[in-house]
Amino acid sequence: MKLKTLAAAAALALAPVMGTAQQGKLSGDVVKIGVLTDMSGLYADYGGPGAVAAARLAVQDFGGKMFGKNIEVVNADHQNKPDIAKNVTQQWFDREGVDMTVENLNSSVALAVQALGKEKNKITIVTGAATSRLTNEDCAPGTGIHYLMDTIALGNVVGKAVVKDGGNSWFFLTADYAFGHSLEKDTGEVVRAAGGRVNGAVRHPLGTNDFSSFLLQAQTSGAKVVGLANAGGDTVNSIKAAAEFGITKRQNLAALLMLITDVHAIGLNTAQGLYLTEGWYWDLNNETRAWADKFSKVMNGRKPNSNHASVYSATMHYLKAVQAAGTDDTAAVMKKMQETPINDMFAKGGKLREDGRMVHDMYLFQVKAPSASKGAWDYYDLKGTVKGEEAFQSMAAGRCAAVKK
Repeated sequence: MKLKTLAAAAALALAPVMGTAQQGKLSGDVVKIGVLTDMSGLYADYGGPGAVAAARLAVQDFGGKMFGKNIEVVNADHQNKPDIAKNVTQQWFDREGVDMTVENLNSSVALAVQALGKEKNKITIVTGAATSRLTNEDCAPGTGIHYLMDTIALGNVVGKAVVKDGGNSWFFLTADYAFGHSLEKDTGEVVRAAGGRVNGAVRHPLGTNDFSSFLLQAQTSGAKVVGLANAGGDTVNSIKAAAEFGITKRQNLAALLMLITDVHAIGLNTAQGLYLTEGWYWDLNNETRAWADKFSKVMNGRKPNSNHASVYSATMHYLKAVQAAGTDDTAAVMKKMQETPINDMFAKGGKLREDGRMVHDMYLFQVKAPSASKGAWDYYDLKGTVKGEEAFQSMAAGRCAAVKK
């Protein structure tokens, strides 16, 4: 009798979950996720195949099905061109039944895709782009999500730390598009607020190969710190060029957006000593290491960067929200995503705000010297953890007109 009673109780406990699975409704009888990324250009290591692999791992770990229907992942290479990104996304939404796009790497791409998602009432999750405009002037409450980092958090963590350490005069080497402009502006404000000064800035085209003229201007500025307001291949190339020119012997470099894949490309001999901000690191704890091992098995031994981890987390959070809502309706899913804290290998206590900002802890790292590294991908020393509420802009200070403060 006791066994029968326990079995009955277990069946009742499982009934709501099973009922949701049986009664859920999907548009087009499928959940379709689009990973929009740079598959072959200067951000291919930053996102690229690793981002696609991360989204597919999330679907696999979720179980591959939603209410008995398939979950599909499609991907496209936007070639870092907003017009191509917009055309691909419009086709995804209008003709191919894509329910959500993720990564949307490159700030110009992200702004275009988020605006289209708002128009089409489709969820767009940005992980790979960093401009703070995504949750400020160009916010899209109800459809747009900014998940990994933004230029305000990047400036808050590295900018404050470097000024505190004596780097009180800055010159910016800036990528000439939305992301670079935001990062220069936001970090400059942090530097000034901390008591430092900005001596000037020079802007370079996206995908620059020759940084000599730009670095000469940085050298003649007299600034103690050259802030690299760029990312991906541009950061890698500018750091290598600075080392070749001997600038690092007289001035310090501050890599404002640098991921572990960039450090891997540069090498510890050149990157050692750099301070940088990250939202995640594969060697933080047992949980991050376990996921990194899983990722490495499908990526030929390469470790994931924070962008790859955030694609996995964002995709999983979306799928769980669809399951909990019992539908892929945008409003219902977004409501669940905002109500549910994010507790996974990427973030603990992460919270999705009404303006689209996902608030989570950020980390200050210093790149190890070669002698301190145990081997490939053992590159960071953790110097500090900054709580999400301190790293990211507050709702009260935000410029998202559609959100009540």
